[in-house]
Amino acid sequence: MTTVPARITFSGWGWRYPERRTWAVRGVDLVIEPGERVAVVGPSGAGKSTLLRAAAGVLADDPDDADDTAAAVEGTILVDGVAPVSVRGRVGLVMQDPEAHTVMSRIGDDVAFGCENLGVERSDIWLRVRHALDVVGLDLPLDRSTTRLSGGQRQRLALAGVLAMRPGALVLDEPCANLDPNGVVQVHDAVRVLLDDTGATLLVVEHRIGTWLDLVDRLVLLEQGGGVVADGAPDVVLAEHSDALERGGVWVPGSEPTRGSARSAGRDALRAAALRGAALPDADPRGPALPGAARAGGTPGLQTTGAGEFRPLGVGAGVGVDPDPDDARPSRAGGTPGPPARATPASRPLGAGEGERQAPPAPGGTLLLRAMGLATSRSAGRTAKRRGRDRMQHIGHDIDLEVRSGEVLAVTGPNGVGKSTLGLTLAGLLRPAGGTLEASSDLLGTKGAAPTDPAPHSWSSRELAARIGTVFQDPEHQFIAASVREELAAGPAALGMPAAAIDERVTELLDTFRLDHLVDANPFTLSGGEQRRLAIAAVIATRPPVLVLDEPTSGQDRATWSAVVEQLGALADAGTAVVVVTHDRDLVRALDADEVVLHADGLTPAVPGVRSTGESR
Repeated sequence: MTTVPARITFSGWGWRYPERRTWAVRGVDLVIEPGERVAVVGPSGAGKSTLLRAAAGVLADDPDDADDTAAAVEGTILVDGVAPVSVRGRVGLVMQDPEAHTVMSRIGDDVAFGCENLGVERSDIWLRVRHALDVVGLDLPLDRSTTRLSGGQRQRLALAGVLAMRPGALVLDEPCANLDPNGVVQVHDAVRVLLDDTGATLLVVEHRIGTWLDLVDRLVLLEQGGGVVADGAPDVVLAEHSDALERGGVWVPGSEPTRGSARSAGRDALRAAALRGAALPDADPRGPALPGAARAGGTPGLQTTGAGEFRPLGVGAGVGVDPDPDDARPSRAGGTPGPPARATPASRPLGAGEGERQAPPAPGGTLLLRAMGLATSRSAGRTAKRRGRDRMQHIGHDIDLEVRSGEVLAVTGPNGVGKSTLGLTLAGLLRPAGGTLEASSDLLGTKGAAPTDPAPHSWSSRELAARIGTVFQDPEHQFIAASVREELAAGPAALGMPAAAIDERVTELLDTFRLDHLVDANPFTLSGGEQRRLAIAAVIATRPPVLVLDEPTSGQDRATWSAVVEQLGALADAGTAVVVVTHDRDLVRALDADEVVLHADGLTPAVPGVRSTGESR
């Protein structure tokens, strides 16, 4: 199926959001010829997403020259010579959040939705639906529930919905930002097949440009609040504008991200002491209130398998540790990291007899949360009865883990296995579907009167906010204020902090997370990367002993990624227990995190520093 490719023209184009003093993007002069494949890069907040939404004709606010608080526009943007709003459907937009595209409960209906809105003949709609699903490689029944799809499958479903409308241009806004590596490959390959099938124009925004270099023939670099800095063939731009790309925070292929320097070098020494069986010092469960001087971090604590076997964190099932010091995992002290730790075959965990329950090594931090035999469910507490049977769908089961002060725990695994569900359960926002999750006396007594029940899901919102802070995968779901400043102040104010202390903390967070130029902006008008940094800062503002963050580095350019990682590492050094749900391998390595890997089909061998947990869909 060949589509007539679209031509997109920006002439001196700029856009300012309502209630904002600065322009999101300004002075853009860019012509994208029919059939061209163009990648747009630049720092977080440079207006890349705004550019794509404008091309698709979906910017929500109407400019008003008589109102200086309204949205403002300069210049022109044309699709095939006319305003984008006049040819909606000519440009197909796919955003970074797969769930944002899912509007119907069944796959077939979801793909057909756009065609129905365009008034396509019903007899033609289902031919388009089947063809689109075939092109993106989503070979599933049309009545399959969209809730059963993984992130990669949902993003391919979004592509199918766009393809069915037969647009002349495909614009992709970080379509792989929330996907696991397999999902990235699925979406990349689906886009390649789609372009080969249709000949459509491509405009893709991405921080990690290496994903798309084999598909694009042009690379455009935007600067913050300005126009085009570089424009040309990808190899030419990469070679001749390397300094500008670095300043713009672009993840250039072949260059490693900056490692966090906030974690202390003492962690490696403590881990080595634990392996030798040496005694370890006790750690302050809460540490300094905010990141300050680095202190010695903890060693891996204790993990139990679903079968009830204890083993030290960092010793996986069926592997032993090669103690070669050159193979140590990178410390949080920064510098150039060494290669990852090696695993050598072993019949059982180090020091463990068959079926024996081993005593844990001395932990580096105070126990704050413990899960034993934990089962998780997206519908926990709201079970439905059908034909006399409990229809609650357990996503995870037999999960045993501990969350300790001063340590970083990474929850990883493919899309769809329940990582976010586990994170929300650990955060006390979902009731466990089975097993137990309990807070220790140290966490219960953190601030004010201790909750009477150790189960976090039973706590009041005030009790929870003082003890466990949560950053959702979609930051917009947690914003409650009309400005960035008010959002940062809301948590401390709810906990009764004095006004002067709130102002001081807000100022510090604005600077730390590079949001000081957005202090009066509405959180919902920020870029995706800015929204995520705001969500992290707002949670840190209350200084909870435990942080649970879902994809905290998603949507970040290289510079803001480093800033986020530095803060998380510093918080852990200050005594905060940090739990990250992530696909970002660089984040896991930079924070030297212990890792819980969730799987769709049971236990698999782990590697040093990794705990493997069985999961079921």
